[in-house]
Amino acid sequence: MQQSLNPWVTSAGPDHTPEEAPETYLPPAAVISAPLRGMVEPDAADRLAQRTMSGTAPVWITGTHGGAGESRIAGLLDGARATDHCWPVLQEGSQPRVLLVCRADMRGLTAARSALTQWASGAAPEVDLLGLAILADAPGKTPKALRDFATIVGGGAPRLWPLPWVEAWRHGDTSTPSPARDYQRFITDITALTHDTTPRTIH
Repeated sequence: MQQSLNPWVTSAGPDHTPEEAPETYLPPAAVISAPLRGMVEPDAADRLAQRTMSGTAPVWITGTHGGAGESRIAGLLDGARATDHCWPVLQEGSQPRVLLVCRADMRGLTAARSALTQWASGAAPEVDLLGLAILADAPGKTPKALRDFATIVGGGAPRLWPLPWVEAWRHGDTSTPSPARDYQRFITDITALTHDTTPRTIH
């Protein structure tokens, strides 16, 4: 499958000789690491609110819509705190590290796109956005149309983590370990990104 240019970025990188398309689905890497000049902010109704948070956390988990899984993800990461679907603003003025979370259905991906557009346009509070985690919304393989849309949406985040369905969680069994390969890699990535606990001051 030939990868297309990231639609969030208007300029292309250097040309490369095309290679044989891989057999498996491989979404292109996300490349946006900071807000982009000229990005149009979303309508006010589509923006996440902001909330002043007390205390500290190595990472703040922000669900882009109800049922996104922010509490579930916060429970997986040591010290993480959920923000109740709001951009966190810290009382001491430091720059919070934020992970956006959504479900892999059309509603969730559309909400994530709006949140990323808000951040990329500079309309969100100043945060250190780590990336976007997309949680499967149902067991089984995600339909191709949603996979393709997730690739486009994820291209607007610094990093993208697609996470599979966990059947035990559906029944309220939080004691069952998450799938080792995907979730453990995700936890390792976030832990590494938040290892430096020095607060970042907004200038």
